[in-house]
This record gives sequence, structure tokens and C-alpha cells, in this order.
Amino acid sequence: MTSLTDRTAFVTGAAQGLGAAIARALYSEGCRVALTDISPAVHDTARALDPGGTKVRALQLDVRDRDAFASCFADAVATFGGVDIMVNNAARTVARSLWDITPAEWDDVLAVNLRGVFFGCQIAGRHMRDRRRGRIINLSSIAGQQGSLVNGAHYSASKAGILVLTKIFAQELAPYGVTVNTLAPAAIRTPALAASPPDKIEEIRRTMPVGRLGEPEDVAAAAVYLASDAAGFVTGATLDLNGGRFMR
Repeated sequence: MTSLTDRTAFVTGAAQGLGAAIARALYSEGCRVALTDISPAVHDTARALDPGGTKVRALQLDVRDRDAFASCFADAVATFGGVDIMVNNAARTVARSLWDITPAEWDDVLAVNLRGVFFGCQIAGRHMRDRRRGRIINLSSIAGQQGSLVNGAHYSASKAGILVLTKIFAQELAPYGVTVNTLAPAAIRTPALAASPPDKIEEIRRTMPVGRLGEPEDVAAAAVYLASDAAGFVTGATLDLNGGRFMR
């Protein structure tokens, strides 16, 4: 049901963390993958995934730059013949008191986290609309559902915006065979979480009804499902991946 053989995915923020895990999972299901990131480490991630380089392409991309985004997407289309799956994962997290957020920092977090997702949906959406098929998967967060002072008000606001943006693109693209959905993770073992003090990580773990933190592979498995034919009747939805921390 989830075989993605001979399909192509475009993943932003793929150098590490959730993006890298999602790229690995899609690749393992048979996908060709364009890995993009603002960090040059994306090339190392791509080589580790596919040393031969026949099914993987690494591209440096700042998602704040629409022209660069369009150019990288066009590169992937030219290399692989089209893009079937778009994963908008790139994000910036700044843990700061809302009283200390500067206008420049607010604008930059929103530019990466929300404007970048808009660009990805718009660029990939046009391509998929013309082909009359495709999957767009946006990464939000529990912070966008509940609000979080820990992650920063700008981060939470950007992730909340993704939830609505997903619904708008889902409504627009549904008649063309393109689905648009959101993943909303919480407390996942990523480099961002690893930077927290051990006692804080343990405190978070104790709040999880399932009794553990999430792994990047938990999120990646959900992305594979949403990318597959099995999820063809799912669009405009938010899939919670929070171990029961937020039940609705």
C-alpha cells in the first residue's frame, strides 16, 4: 500500500533531523529524492543515503528565496523527470521570551517557517496540478496547535499558520488529484531537542502518555503513509504525532 517505487520526492531541511529521516524513509520505499537544505551538510547526508548518487540529488537551498526555491525545484524536475511528493520541512526554532523577540528575528522565523512553506506549496502545487497528481506534506508542530513559550511565540505563530495554509492549498488542489496534509509532531528526538539539558528532556518524557519520546522514524513513517496511494482520500488534514500529549 505504501510502495513509492519510481516516484520522486523533494524534501526541504533534509540535512539532519526530521528532514533527513523522512528522506531516508522515502528512499527506502523506492523514491528518488532531492534533498535540500541551507547547510552544505546536505551533500554528506545525500552521499550517506545513496553513495552512487543515481537516485539522490543534493541541493543547497534557502527557502526564504523564492527564485532559488523555483530553481532548485526545476533542477529536480529536470534530473528526475518530475516531482511527485513535496515535503516542506525546513524550519528555524529560536527559544526566546516573547518580550525579547526583535522585529528582525520575528520576520526571519516567519520567512523560513511559513513563507518558505507557502513557496513550496505554490511551486510544487502548480507542477502537480498540471500533472494532475501529487502529494504535499507540510511539517507543523504541537506548538502551532497549543502555543509554546518554550519554542518562541514566532515559532508557534508560524506553525499555526501552516495548519491554515495547508487547508487552503488542499481545497484548491483537490480537484486535480493532489493532496495536501500536515504532520504535527511533539517531543521528537532531534538535534534541537538534544540541545536541551538532560533534566529538561526527562521532564518532557514524563509528560508523554505513551511513556517515551518520539523518534524521527515515527514522523517519517507517517510521511510515507501520506505520500502513498493509501492516503488518496486524506487531504487538508493534520496528523498528530505527539504520543498522546495533545488529544483532540
